[in-house]
Amino acid sequence: MQVIIRAILVVCTVLVSLSVIASEEQARNFDDIVASGELRIGVSIFPPWVMRAKDGQLIGSEIDMAKRLAADMGLKPELALYEWKALITALNAKEIDIIISGMGINPARAMQVNFSRPYGDAGVGLAANTALTSTFKSMDELKQPNINIGVIANTVSADVATRLFSRTNIKAFATEDEAQDALINGKLHAFIGANPLPAFLALKYPGKVDVPLEKPLLSFKEGLAVRKGDSDFLNYLNAWVVSRSADAWIPSTRQYWLETLEWQEQVQ
Repeated sequence: MQVIIRAILVVCTVLVSLSVIASEEQARNFDDIVASGELRIGVSIFPPWVMRAKDGQLIGSEIDMAKRLAADMGLKPELALYEWKALITALNAKEIDIIISGMGINPARAMQVNFSRPYGDAGVGLAANTALTSTFKSMDELKQPNINIGVIANTVSADVATRLFSRTNIKAFATEDEAQDALINGKLHAFIGANPLPAFLALKYPGKVDVPLEKPLLSFKEGLAVRKGDSDFLNYLNAWVVSRSADAWIPSTRQYWLETLEWQEQVQ
């Protein structure tokens, strides 16, 4: 009996040791990442940050960022596509090394991950139907019961619209295309959505749509997100953001993807 008990204890000890080793292998720090030769990057589809090209490849501002970061580290980029809400879970489950997906820095997320210094600005903006709003003198005229404002359902933009335009008739749409059509066809006075969509609509439909506000309705900063506890990786990312901002690589990359429509031929 004692022999059997000892054998069981030995097996349990081995299993626990293997589990600890596997966990340690998965919990890669900065040195482990560099030694592995690859950078595992989590992204989520959200044009023009991340989207599918005609050939099925992932493209967008964050894909360029991911590839450049990996190249500067001398690593191969391994892109992993997730639903937005699963990104932080995947990071902390050690499935990926970093999130590069235009993630806004806020206190709640900072409790779960470490953010790099900001590399870009984002937020929520407003596009207006030019014909319906050409005589408006201020945003207060959009805050009336007879005004129709469109949003995408279940988004931050929808929450912002409800909070700022509580007296206005808010119409929720399932897709951007539906909201866009309603705005262009005069069924909406304005559309509230994540930047740069309002600006893209004005570029796409000059004379029909404009962006009347100088500042966004809501602003936030975007950062790279990594697991807590790896200060070396975070220090490198901060240095990388500073360097690639100073040499204008990050601003020029974001200008192409977020302020022009030159990339549209790649996805249409």
